[in-house]
Amino acid sequence: MNGPDIIRSDKDGLATLTLNRPDKLNALNTRMFQLLGEHVADIAKSTDTIGCVVVRGAGRCFSAGHDLGAIGEGESGAQLNLQATVIEQLANLPQPVITAVHGHCYTGALELALAGDIILASANARFADTHGRWGLTPIWGMSQRLPRRIGNAKAREMMFTCRNVEADEAVAIGLANTCYANEEFDTEVQKTADLILANSWFSARANKRLLVETDGLSLSAGLAHETYRNEGHAPDVEARIAAFAARKA
Repeated sequence: MNGPDIIRSDKDGLATLTLNRPDKLNALNTRMFQLLGEHVADIAKSTDTIGCVVVRGAGRCFSAGHDLGAIGEGESGAQLNLQATVIEQLANLPQPVITAVHGHCYTGALELALAGDIILASANARFADTHGRWGLTPIWGMSQRLPRRIGNAKAREMMFTCRNVEADEAVAIGLANTCYANEEFDTEVQKTADLILANSWFSARANKRLLVETDGLSLSAGLAHETYRNEGHAPDVEARIAAFAARKA
């Protein structure tokens, strides 16, 4: 399943999916989404062995976006909505997903990045929605996920101006969770993943499900959902509490 355009590595419960067309600035094409979809489908079934996922890019950047050359050649996939479907599947993985962005993250790449539960930015990260620059309109989720993440007014600004948003501003508007110095970025991404993996994987999955299923509900409906659709305690809850008590003794 590993192909040259997507590299998957699993270690200690963390699955890392790396966009791997560095000579093309990881420009996204149909083959990359086909491979990414295969990995995502496998990870979704691997909750016993995978507790967290990181999506990142090889080389100089996360991704420059959709391969414009492929668009010009009339790119087509096995299904018309292949890319949107894969992004949706990534967003709905039961495990927490971290998007690690360095360098360019433009348009289609931003739509992919927005599938992450947490977006971490290197200081050299640059985000933009340039659909308007090329006479395109979003079909991979930009018009829905971007305003939900940063608010309608800021989403309109990004979509209408097509301007670059640098890492510090991305944090300020809520697009990225945190920005790290370039030389510390890989270490900090790993630290965040380690923090997630150290906690109950059961709780992480259950909490994510609650957040996804109650998105857009009224407060009263969301509270009812939390109460009556709650998955309860993890199988190891007693062992975790006992271990904490032993340390305090």
